[in-house]
Amino acid sequence: MPEIRSLHRAVLAVLGVLLLTLTTLVAGAGSAQAALPTPVSTATAKSYLAALTVEDETHDDTYDRTLFPHWITISGTCNTRETVLKRDGSNVVTNSACASVSGSWASAYDNVTTTNSSSFDIDHLVPLAEAWRSGAWAWTTEQRKAFANDLTRPQLIAVSASSNRSKGDQDPANWLPQASYRCIYARAWVQVKYYYDLTVDSAEQSALTGLLDAC
Repeated sequence: MPEIRSLHRAVLAVLGVLLLTLTTLVAGAGSAQAALPTPVSTATAKSYLAALTVEDETHDDTYDRTLFPHWITISGTCNTRETVLKRDGSNVVTNSACASVSGSWASAYDNVTTTNSSSFDIDHLVPLAEAWRSGAWAWTTEQRKAFANDLTRPQLIAVSASSNRSKGDQDPANWLPQASYRCIYARAWVQVKYYYDLTVDSAEQSALTGLLDAC
């Protein structure tokens, strides 16, 4: 009957609107976050590592963190730090200033979890000082800014403040995350260094070779 068919179409339309609204709300709550950039494969990382220039680090005494402008505006009111926190967390809710007001985070470096975003740091996987000593001393400010805010490569990650402090500016020859994350860490490290044409020292190369062989 025409009346029944019309009612059926109306009900379907209402259900469609409700479904669309629910999907939008869920996405806004942060349960559909973008994934952390996946590093290259082990085989690719090995080929990248073989292509990197091996030489001693230099220019350590001229490093200054302010030479790497970071936490720039990414979109609207969101800077790099806030963007990574939203990306790496679960069920993240942000306010109008893009600050995370709720959610949960797990640190891949040491398995620490939190619901307080202020207790987590955004780590530069290849530290800024390490990059400087490996060739970034010769870059322009714009190149250093791109490196310090890179959301495309696996260079930025939300981790516990304690693990970030423990790591400091050390390379894989002197500091590593928990065992379960070391393969990903090594692949990401090599990918970033390769993309930015940074050098590795001999101890760093040896450590990365061992890590990739164990993947």
